[in-house]
Amino acid sequence: MEDELSFSDIYGGRLALQRRYYSPSCREFCLSCPRLSLRSLTAVTCTVWLAAYGLFTLCENSMILSAAIFITLLGLLGYLHFVKIDQETLLIIDSLGIQMTSSYASGKESTTFIEMGKVKDVIINEAIYMQKVIYYLCILLNDPVEPHGISQVVPVFQSAKPRLDCLIEVYRSCQEILAHRKATPTSS
Repeated sequence: MEDELSFSDIYGGRLALQRRYYSPSCREFCLSCPRLSLRSLTAVTCTVWLAAYGLFTLCENSMILSAAIFITLLGLLGYLHFVKIDQETLLIIDSLGIQMTSSYASGKESTTFIEMGKVKDVIINEAIYMQKVIYYLCILLNDPVEPHGISQVVPVFQSAKPRLDCLIEVYRSCQEILAHRKATPTSS
């Protein structure tokens, strides 16, 4: 079963949450951000090139124009390959673990897997960010030394920064799977 819900991020931008239910013990959440705006891309490119043209008219050195074009292209490629994330995915399977995938605008994907035996809980935490309180989903990992301790806090959906209403949808499903895991005696 699959459905799509519309939410907003902490800045008011539109986010799309796709929920896929494969079984009672396996669910996937895909949070999609808006694509790169052609208007903002054009504005930045024109600003850099106009500044370079202004320097060119003062210095009469064509190397400035070539450098501006080269820096703009390198900056755009770097932004698309290392910064701009189009989609973040959380896949939770009660017998295996949690997989988090970030898909960049260039097509590059970054995947992190956490074994279910290491997962203590999934929580919604709060933080102060740019003079306001925001909420984010976290995976708490068991401390191997101290049984009641937490070794690490792994944030989920770091790039999209969804609001609390979206996080609650994902949180409830994760808690259902974690409860299902604790109720099943063979899934330790």
